[in-house]
Amino acid sequence: MKLVIQIPCYNEAETLEVTLNDLPRHIDGIDTIEYLIINDGSNDATERIAREWGVDYIVHHKRNLGLAKGFLHGIDLALRKGADIIVNTDADNQYCGEDIEKLVRPILEKRADIVVGERPIEENEEFSWTKKKLQRFGSWVVRLASKTDIPDAPSGFRAYSRNAAMRMNVNNEYTYTLETLVQAGRNKMAIMSVPVRTNPELRKSRLMNSTWGYIKKSGLTILRALLMYRPLMVFSMISGVFLLAGGILGCRFLWLYANGGGGGHIQSLILTMLLIVIGVQSLMLGFQADVISANRKLLEDIQLRIKKLELGLLDENKDKKEK
Repeated sequence: MKLVIQIPCYNEAETLEVTLNDLPRHIDGIDTIEYLIINDGSNDATERIAREWGVDYIVHHKRNLGLAKGFLHGIDLALRKGADIIVNTDADNQYCGEDIEKLVRPILEKRADIVVGERPIEENEEFSWTKKKLQRFGSWVVRLASKTDIPDAPSGFRAYSRNAAMRMNVNNEYTYTLETLVQAGRNKMAIMSVPVRTNPELRKSRLMNSTWGYIKKSGLTILRALLMYRPLMVFSMISGVFLLAGGILGCRFLWLYANGGGGGHIQSLILTMLLIVIGVQSLMLGFQADVISANRKLLEDIQLRIKKLELGLLDENKDKKEK
């Protein structure tokens, strides 16, 4: 059983060695632990420090491609190197390295495909009141979208089984945390969370430069994931709003018309028809998007089989056991 711990890095020379020294060297049930660094276009000594420390693998980006791309490229290399479990952690030593054992244990015991570390957000004095509420609200929205019960959706401290890792796709450039949960929920993977500890802050978060920027980027990420993975629900809600408004205006016009006052409210009838047309069109768009989403699911299944062929894992009996 091989565990690969991957760390996306962008100019992390000041904190990387501390993070690496905190990682576990042995976990019961794991035969081999290897370490992977994604150097996402750093222009400091990040890669040199990683090599001197003795990491096993380095993914090198000539320019910064963003956290999501770095995550996927790390996953791809870890799979090619034979990883059975992949753990992703941050280079700023936010998470306690000893808790990696908590993440991998449910996968070793075949109770989960993905395990997310739940931070003690309410107890963290370094998180502002606004950030705490935004984290909770974002997690609530992701739970609704993914039909999961993960309390800390933005947490990047996660473990993936090999089968779950092969299914990961990220289409935004901001972060992988939210979209992959929606995707995993849609694919009905076994997802669970475990409480983890955090270390004192060594640097400010780069994903939350400002409250408004965080809200905007996270909101767009969630909305895009919903449109890709649950489009019929989104367009049905939009359609329902317009149809309801059109129905209310229509009933009002009919009531006025029945009482002899409809002649002066023709504009209400026109608006009613416009709202109903928009509502019906939105519903039709939802059905079309749902068909496209179904085709996307077929393409993801094909992609999974191609990955298994590339990795020499397409064995029917083995495949059934992993599922």
